[in-house]
Amino acid sequence: MAQKLQLRAAVDIGGTFTDTVLMTQSGEVVATCKTPTTPENPTLGALEGVKRALSDAGAKFDQIVGFIHGTTLATNALIERQGARVATITNEGFRDILEIAYERRYSQYDINIEKPDLIVPRARAFTIRGRMDANGKELTPLDYDAIPKLVEELRACKAEAVAICLMHSYANTAHEEALREKLIAALPGVAISISSQVSPEAREFDRLCTTIANAYIQPLMARYLVDFAEEFSAHGLTCPVLMMTAGGGMTTLATAAQLPIRLVESGPAGGAILAARIAETAGLGQVLSFDMGGTTAKLCLIDEFRPQSARRFEIARAERFIKGSGMPVRIPVLEMIEIGAGGGSIASVDRLGRLQVGPQSAGSEPGPAAFGKGGSQATVTDADIAQGLIEPASFAEGRLAIDMDAALNAIQETVGNALELDTDAAAAGISEIVDESMAGAGRMHAVESGKDLGARTMIAFGGNGPLHATRVARRAGVSRILVPRDPGVGSAVGFLHAAVSFEIVRSRYATLETLDVEELNDFITKMILEATEVVRAGSLDIKLKCTRIAYMRYHGQGHEIEIPLPDRLLTSDDIHTLRIAFEEEYSRQFTRSVPGMVIEILNWSIRVGTQVNTPSAAPAPDQATLATFQRQQRILCEVTGKRRIADVYDRPSLMSGNYLIGPALIVEPQTTTYVSADFTAMVDGDENIILTRSEGTP
Repeated sequence: MAQKLQLRAAVDIGGTFTDTVLMTQSGEVVATCKTPTTPENPTLGALEGVKRALSDAGAKFDQIVGFIHGTTLATNALIERQGARVATITNEGFRDILEIAYERRYSQYDINIEKPDLIVPRARAFTIRGRMDANGKELTPLDYDAIPKLVEELRACKAEAVAICLMHSYANTAHEEALREKLIAALPGVAISISSQVSPEAREFDRLCTTIANAYIQPLMARYLVDFAEEFSAHGLTCPVLMMTAGGGMTTLATAAQLPIRLVESGPAGGAILAARIAETAGLGQVLSFDMGGTTAKLCLIDEFRPQSARRFEIARAERFIKGSGMPVRIPVLEMIEIGAGGGSIASVDRLGRLQVGPQSAGSEPGPAAFGKGGSQATVTDADIAQGLIEPASFAEGRLAIDMDAALNAIQETVGNALELDTDAAAAGISEIVDESMAGAGRMHAVESGKDLGARTMIAFGGNGPLHATRVARRAGVSRILVPRDPGVGSAVGFLHAAVSFEIVRSRYATLETLDVEELNDFITKMILEATEVVRAGSLDIKLKCTRIAYMRYHGQGHEIEIPLPDRLLTSDDIHTLRIAFEEEYSRQFTRSVPGMVIEILNWSIRVGTQVNTPSAAPAPDQATLATFQRQQRILCEVTGKRRIADVYDRPSLMSGNYLIGPALIVEPQTTTYVSADFTAMVDGDENIILTRSEGTP
C-alpha cells in the first residue's frame, strides 16, 4: 500500500485575507489559497482556507504532520482596545509609573497633545508593600497581610486580568511569583501576568506596559487558541499547532497562551523570514523586504541574510510617525515599519481638498467597492482595477466577481468629483499617494537605521506587493526587484521556513572590569535551559542552535548595542575580546569609540532554536529568450500618464531564462506583478521574477 504524502500547513490570518499554504516535507509548495478573513470568528476563514487547499492537493487533514499559525488577532485587540479589563499591582510608592512614564512629552510644543492610551487608569492601579534591590536582595518583605484587601479591591473594580510589576523583579522573581500564586487561588478565572516572566528587563515603565499589554489580550488569545486547536482537531488534524512569534520563531500553543504579547506582529515576521531565506539563497547581502497586503504594508531591512531586529516597539501611536506617542512593548521582535497602506486602504478628500489614502481600511467586509459586497468608498484596489492593472476575470483565482462599474463610480464620487478630476486622474492620484506613502516610510526607516536603500534589492510579496513594487521602488531609489514564487501568500510560506525557537532577554548589570565570569556562566546556563524547555515542547529535533548576545554601552548612555558572545562557557580571556568587539561595533555605528570610558552590560539574550537549512541557488539560465504574451490589456501607464497597451503573461507559462519588457502584467492565482514601462523582467533559475529598472524612460 502506497504511503500517504506527508504535508506541512501554514495559515496566516490577515486583516483582509487569510493565506493558506501546503508544503511537502522536501519543501515543495503543493497548494496555496486566499480566503476572506472572517472577523467575527477568524477560525472559520482559516478552516475554509485549509479545506480548499487540501482539496486542491487531493489530501486530507490526517496527512498534515506540521501546522504553523500566525494571526493579527493580538495586534488588532491592542490597537482597537478590545481586550480585558486590566488592573495593575506595583510596589508601594510606585502607583504612578504609568502617569509619570518618561517624564517628557513626545511633542514638546504641541499644546493639544494627545497622551498615549496605556489601558489602565489610575483608579485600577494598586500597590503592595515589599521591595527588592537591583541585585535581587530583599530590602522589605512582601506584605502578605495586605493581600486579602488587595483581592477585595480587584473584585470591586471588576478586573478580568492583573498585571504585576514589582521593582527589580528581573533580578529576583520571588515576590512576583508569591503574589501571583495568592491571587490565582483567591481570584479563579482572572488572568495574572507577572513582569519577571513577560519582560524580565530593567526600565520599569516599559516592563509594566509590556505586562499590561500581555494581561490585556491574554483572556482573548487563550480562548481563541483553544477554540482554534479544537476546531481543527474536530476536522481530523492530529499534529500540534505551533504559533509564529514576533521574533521570527515558533512556539507552542501553551507558551503562546501564557505570553500572547509574543504573537503581536507574528504575520509580518513570516514575510521577513521568507525574504531573508531568499536573500541567502540568491546571495543578496542587502535587501529591502516589501510586504503589501490588504490592510497594511510592511518594510524590513535585511543585512547579511538577517532581518533587522529590535527589543522594543510601540503599539497604537497617537501620532503615527512620532516615537513616544504609543504604548511601549519590550519583547524580541523583527524590526520593520508598518503603515496603513494596503489594497483595502480607503481614499478620501479632506475639508482642505487634500487627497488622503488610509490608514482606514475596508477590510474584507464590505471590502473595496469592486468586490460587490456593499462597499461604497474608493480603495487602492479599486484604483488598480480602474487603471487596468488587475484582470477582473483572474482576480482571487476567479472566485470573486469584480464589479468594474462599482469601482469606477466609487472613485469618481469619492475623489473625482471633489477634486474636479476625471476617473483616470482620480485613480492615478490614489496610486500616487499610497505609493509615495510606502516609499517615504521605507526611506525614513532606512535613514533612522543609518542605511541606504539605493544599493538594495527589493523582495516584493503579499497580495498587493508585486502589483505596486515597481512604483514604490522608483520613488525609494531602488532599481532591482525580486518577486519570489507564490508571492501572494509569502508570509505563510515564510512560516514554513522558520525555526522552532524561543528567545529570552534578561537584565543583569555588570561592567567589564567587575564581570564575574563564573556567576555569569551560571546565569546564562539557566537561561539556555529555560529556552530549551520551551523549544523541546514544540519540536523533537535534537539539533538545536544557541545564539548568545550581550547588550553593551558606555557608562551613562541610555541605549545599548548588540555584541555576539561565543557559543560556549566564557572565560576571563573573553573580557578583553568583548571590549575589542564592542569598540569596533561602536566605531562602525558612530564613527569612533570613546577611549577610557567604563563599558557596562545591562541585558543578556539567549535564543535557542532548531537548525534550518537554506537550499543552494539553481544555476543561472544558459540564455535569455523573449517570452510570448498570452493576451493584451489597456492600462493607464504611470510613466507617460496615458493609456497604452500592456502585454499580459500567465506566470506558469514563463520559463527560466524568459525575459519581457514593460509595460506588462504577469498574472498568477493570488496576485499580479506589474512591470512598469521603465522596467524589464527576467525569470531566473529559481523561477523568481527579477525586475530591473531601465536607464531611459520610454
